[in-house]
Amino acid sequence: MGAPAAGFTTYKAGGPAEILVEPASAEEFAWLSAWCRANALPLTVLGQGSNVLVSDKGLPGVTALTGRLAALGAQGLRITAQAGVLWDDLVRLSAEKGLGGLEKTSGIPGSVGGAVRMNAGAFGQETFDRLAWVEGLDAEGRLVRLEKKDIPHAYRHTQGLDKLILTAAAFDFPQGDSGVLLQDRSCVLASREVKQPLDLPSAGSVFKRPQGDYASRLIDAAGLKGLRVGGAAVSEKHAGFIVNSGGATASDIYALIAQVRARVKAASGVELELEQILLGEF
Repeated sequence: MGAPAAGFTTYKAGGPAEILVEPASAEEFAWLSAWCRANALPLTVLGQGSNVLVSDKGLPGVTALTGRLAALGAQGLRITAQAGVLWDDLVRLSAEKGLGGLEKTSGIPGSVGGAVRMNAGAFGQETFDRLAWVEGLDAEGRLVRLEKKDIPHAYRHTQGLDKLILTAAAFDFPQGDSGVLLQDRSCVLASREVKQPLDLPSAGSVFKRPQGDYASRLIDAAGLKGLRVGGAAVSEKHAGFIVNSGGATASDIYALIAQVRARVKAASGVELELEQILLGEF
């Protein structure tokens, strides 16, 4: 029994989920949530597992993936997507439809639910720029809708959404030129290919951007590119990434994160804040 986290996270590391399921609708998520409450079992909900590190001890209880919540559609200047839709599929559709404002977030790995949950962004654009509303299940399994104005949010941060199982979201856009937007999207994807270690498992940027600086610059300045713990390494290509260079455990990655934070603090005085989410016991 148990499904290794290597199978459902982009780090390709971590212990097993005790029970792994993939509900196909908001109603099935509501039933699952009620069942877990009735049986006093923890419930962890994940999209693409692209911004998390799962402990080598695994995840107790039930882990539910949102991948089957996959409906995506555009009507006028609005796009509506279920939580399991790949974020990049939503961005591509917006560019194709001439809907501007998220094209610079092209290539961000992860799901719509995950992007909303952490207000994901890149190159000066972020999820909440275009968010209209989000739907989710509350602790009692009721479907609720929150308008953007009712969700406190900031850079890579939202407040209150961690109490919901996110099921869908809608985004409103200004009309733009699809040719221009698709060209912008191509440039962003090409830049990612050149600058980021997309050939190795990672979970994207490890740390939030510090005020007035960049985590990658501070890590590079501290001479930490290539620093390794076991199979985990600070990327030689982009110091803001930790990569699984082969056989890395979650403990390797966690220990490397701690080393990077300590050495950047010693070198620059800056306390790097973790952007990635730790799941399980570390």
